Amino acid sequence: MRRRKLLGWASLSCLSGSVFAQPNNWPSKSIRLVVPFPPGGLIDNMARLIGPKLAQALGQPVVIENKPGAGGNLGAADAARASADGYTLLMASPPLSISPALYPNLPYRPEQISPIALLGQVPNVLLVNPASGIQSLADLTKRIKAQPGRMNYASNGQGTSLHLSAELYKSLAGLFITHIPYRGAAAAQTALMAGEVDMTFDNLPSAIGLIQAGKLRALAVTTTRRSSALPQVPTMAEAGLPGFQVSAWFGLAAPTGIPTAVQQKVEETLLKISQDPEISETLKKRGAEPVWMGGREMATFMQSDTAQWKKVADYARIRFE
Repeated sequence: MRRRKLLGWASLSCLSGSVFAQPNNWPSKSIRLVVPFPPGGLIDNMARLIGPKLAQALGQPVVIENKPGAGGNLGAADAARASADGYTLLMASPPLSISPALYPNLPYRPEQISPIALLGQVPNVLLVNPASGIQSLADLTKRIKAQPGRMNYASNGQGTSLHLSAELYKSLAGLFITHIPYRGAAAAQTALMAGEVDMTFDNLPSAIGLIQAGKLRALAVTTTRRSSALPQVPTMAEAGLPGFQVSAWFGLAAPTGIPTAVQQKVEETLLKISQDPEISETLKKRGAEPVWMGGREMATFMQSDTAQWKKVADYARIRFE
């Protein structure tokens, strides 16, 4: 079963829609773009950046529908149950490859969703409230160890890359700190600024404005290299945790079985959008790195990502029913 889940992304991406005829007039109506998180976070922001460009290129409105809950799984399930006609698309993100490693009973089957294209990757960033007086990763680690079980951290939901980033930090540093999941990154940010929690990991694009405004303090980024958007902020490895490497990503997927020509048209359109200088520059300013992968390459990437997150989940002993 585990092997079937890991291989499902690659095999079904290749087969998706191959037996369906292409409707000549697609798209002839609005397209629904499901975002499995609330407004304000990375995936929602990327959807609102890409959606208008997609609508302009295809000649039909792209209607964004936020379907948050269960760490992105409810939105994914909503898309998986939709008709495979090309009129429902899904903003793809790490939960699509994380959840098969964490949830034995997902509300959808991974093979019900096929990747179309990956558009970018971003670091996560470790944040604290400036009022805490914590200046570095070493300061934070020392304080948590001095108060085992008394400090807590926020995430944008169970089983997300932000949740697992914190669990990886706990495991590598030998910490006892309580997880408090919120419904989205914006809610977690608000809790941190209000002093309700002591730290959080966030996707850099959704947090960079608050960092630059001095409302949140960035201690480290989770990638192997520093971010060009925050060159003064060290990596987790540089800050004292060698081997720490996590990156978020975003792209588009669809219910498995959409017509092959429709999937190809969406992929080709997204490739043109990814090459738009305005989009590329906007992504970089927000702390994201433009990256292009077509459906087949993205499927292979997701398979590898699932295997990596399974190792993290096993190490941290994380499983959800």
